[in-house]
Amino acid sequence: MARRLGARASLTAAVSLGALLAARPLAAQADTIPFTPGMVIDRSVVIAPGTYRVSAPASLDSALVTVRGSGITLDLRGVVLVGADPDGPPDAGTGVALAVDGGRDVTIRGARIRGYRFAVIARGTRGLRILENELNYTWKPQLFSLPEHESLVDWLSFHHNEAGEWLRFGAAIYLDGVRGGEVAGNRAMQGMNGLLMTRTDSLVIRDNIFAFNSGLGIGLYRSSDNLIVANALDFNVRGYSHGVYRRGQDSAGLLLYEQSRGNVVAYNSVTHGGDGLFLWAGQETMDAGTGGANDNVFFENDFSFAPTNAMEATFSRNAFVANRATGSDHGLWGGYSYESAIAGNCFAGNRVGIAIEHGQDNVITANRFRGDGTAIRLWANPIEPSDWGYPKHRDTRSRGYRIEGNAFLDNRVALRAGATTHLSFVANRAEGVDTLVVTDTTTRVDADDTAVTAERPTSGGGVDPCVPSPALPEPYLHLAPALDTMALERPAPPLARRDRSAIVVDAWGPYDWRSPKLWPVDSTRAVPLRLAVLGPPGDWLVVASSGIQPVATTAGAVGDTIAVLPRSDRDEAWSLTLAYRGEAVTMPNGTTYPAGTPVRFSYGRFEPVIEWDVRWVSWSDATDPRSASEAFAARFDGEPILRQRVSRLDYMWYRPPYPDLPREQVALRAAGHVLLLPGSYLIRAISDDGVRVWIDGTLTIDAWTAHESAAAYAPLTGGSHDLTVEYYQDGGWTELRVEILPNGPRSPGSPGPH
Repeated sequence: MARRLGARASLTAAVSLGALLAARPLAAQADTIPFTPGMVIDRSVVIAPGTYRVSAPASLDSALVTVRGSGITLDLRGVVLVGADPDGPPDAGTGVALAVDGGRDVTIRGARIRGYRFAVIARGTRGLRILENELNYTWKPQLFSLPEHESLVDWLSFHHNEAGEWLRFGAAIYLDGVRGGEVAGNRAMQGMNGLLMTRTDSLVIRDNIFAFNSGLGIGLYRSSDNLIVANALDFNVRGYSHGVYRRGQDSAGLLLYEQSRGNVVAYNSVTHGGDGLFLWAGQETMDAGTGGANDNVFFENDFSFAPTNAMEATFSRNAFVANRATGSDHGLWGGYSYESAIAGNCFAGNRVGIAIEHGQDNVITANRFRGDGTAIRLWANPIEPSDWGYPKHRDTRSRGYRIEGNAFLDNRVALRAGATTHLSFVANRAEGVDTLVVTDTTTRVDADDTAVTAERPTSGGGVDPCVPSPALPEPYLHLAPALDTMALERPAPPLARRDRSAIVVDAWGPYDWRSPKLWPVDSTRAVPLRLAVLGPPGDWLVVASSGIQPVATTAGAVGDTIAVLPRSDRDEAWSLTLAYRGEAVTMPNGTTYPAGTPVRFSYGRFEPVIEWDVRWVSWSDATDPRSASEAFAARFDGEPILRQRVSRLDYMWYRPPYPDLPREQVALRAAGHVLLLPGSYLIRAISDDGVRVWIDGTLTIDAWTAHESAAAYAPLTGGSHDLTVEYYQDGGWTELRVEILPNGPRSPGSPGPH
């Protein structure tokens, strides 16, 4: 729907921001100069169009192109900078393509940049304009999560950036200390992060597409007073396997961290993110109880279909007005939120609509809750984490809620509250709600005589639960952002209204549905293995197979499912290749094919046969594997607490699935034998806390110091080999996966927590 900025009235036409920007003249008579790696630009110029394949130094202190000065326009239209080989792994990119070093009134326009750790970095610039650039396919890490279970290696941590820790993540655009200007009309897809901002204020960020990245669409750290409007920030996600796990691993469409204040976020499409919105006050607030990511306004955005929370906003004071939050685990998780306004939003089909622990003085008004399991849940925990400074400095009781004028439709419970005081629940409407209010003995609700209408509200299949939009009370209308007389169209990407089953995350991030793909329907370990044919509309034909029995159907249409059965359980490798013919195709590396062109795609497995003999033991301080090696080794001489024979070393849990195993201070020794065809291979061990691997009695992987989940590698030749693996777990999560791979790049996975 087109919205006039500054009013909620619809307009008859929407003006393209990109068209307006394109109409702005460049500096008159700018010289055209050739591209030279390492060049420094100190005046307005046009770089000669062409494709330049040149890698950048790994150091982030230099760049292929550096802009230094003021009043500079750099015209890069027709220029393509290519770093890493597009046919290589996406984590091969290094360095910085273009850097803006200080200055004032600098414009970067029209570049196409790919294959670098950073496409654009700007530091300390005033009045920066980054306009209409194609910055797709920047660096992104390999992911190790599987359809069956996630890997902790893939978890992200954006909590610290005081010393530039976010630089380890890479981004299409990274702004540090920038003040004023605009980022508009850009695209950044199929990298890890679109736009990252630290200590960056007073920018207008609009009409961009930062989508299908494996980390963040936009991330802010100590960045305030920015206007983020009419962007498409969809499918920035990892840590999701439909129907299996849905933790998001701290990916998000939009992230606001650490004292990011006074930002206005409006009319954006932010669907299918790990979180849609992820707002956290910051470590400063957690330690001292002061400040917060406060006074941000989130107005008429679509945050739907998040694996975790459509909106998460904690330890802060903000306004959430007229947003859409559907089909997520939580519509809004607002732990420790205070003095916040939650008004005129649509919550539908979430497990919980609004969940707030330890909140104070929040207003929840004029919202619609349709089909959420629990519409509103409020509570306080009797014990708060002892390492948090926040509850030592702040009142953290759950109290002071005003819940009025909301519509509860088809919810199991409208309000569930515990350990909450001064709670007003009045003038609400309920239809088809099983239970209106559930409280415990510590909670008292001041309520009117709201009745529940027995009839279920009508909502036939395909009816949008958020149409018409909830009526917004007058006091909240002024929060609509007033920009100018321009009209904007909120982005509506084609996949934005599909449910969470549209999220498919493979080893390199979210699938964008622009190319054909074979993907397991459920577990990759299933026999037979069912593979769904995904992609744009079209037909497929089997063109090659190896190591599998003939498939029952050799041709069909996208949307079909193919059952694959290996020839025998002793086959270590198999593959199935199809040819797609249909619409135009853009492959995951950006290669394009016109409509009607046959495009091959495949799925396969390489898994040498190993029968592992696994012995589990417990250990104590006296037999600590890190300090008492002989005593620890002797633990395996006795009877194990659990013995297994398995074909795959692959363990991942917080609580053991085996009743005989303790949760902490447990270890294993596994012995196996493998026979490999001639060639070169890698053995990879993913572990948390410690692992050692011996090949034919030689220690080849030694990651015995306790560590968070990480991948380690060792080379392996063809032939017959005896393998021994030792692993210990001290506390927290257990993760161990040992596998043999064809020789290739040794991806470390996502950068560590700091």
